[in-house]
Amino acid sequence: MSFVRLTTSMGDIVLELDDERAPLSVKNFLDYAAAGHYDGTIFHRVIPRFMIQGGGFNPDLSQKQTNAPIRNEWKNGLKNTRGSVAMARTAVADSATSQFFINVKDNSFLDDPRDGAAYAVFGKVVRGMDVCDKIESAPTTSRKGMGDVPQTPILIVKASRLSAEEAAALAG
Repeated sequence: MSFVRLTTSMGDIVLELDDERAPLSVKNFLDYAAAGHYDGTIFHRVIPRFMIQGGGFNPDLSQKQTNAPIRNEWKNGLKNTRGSVAMARTAVADSATSQFFINVKDNSFLDDPRDGAAYAVFGKVVRGMDVCDKIESAPTTSRKGMGDVPQTPILIVKASRLSAEEAAALAG
């Protein structure tokens, strides 16, 4: 397992990433984190009783450059349950790049294939679901043609890798 702390403007979220069952997605996420890609981005799509999504936009809603898309690992046995972290994608099955979402409720319909695949889960929140719930309840608006954008930007200040010991101490 790998661990990442998302330091956000609303508090810390600690993620446990499943390297064994979702190796491509985890490597992809860790590569973006190590490159500082997530630092200063926002949760740009927040839908109550569904999910919070981030990893691709700056506070001014300009989209960040990404690496090539990865193969969708949706058949790994991990499910879109409350607290799970999954890769965001377009209508194209193998289109995930940097964006991810955290499920704030069980969303089993995301485990059913559409467009040739479902949504690939690659980890889970082990600390900070209360922060996810605060983000989920933030008032949203439409900006620059995008809906469900928090009225006040919710920043991912930094995404940093943690050791298993550091993550255990934080999750404890």
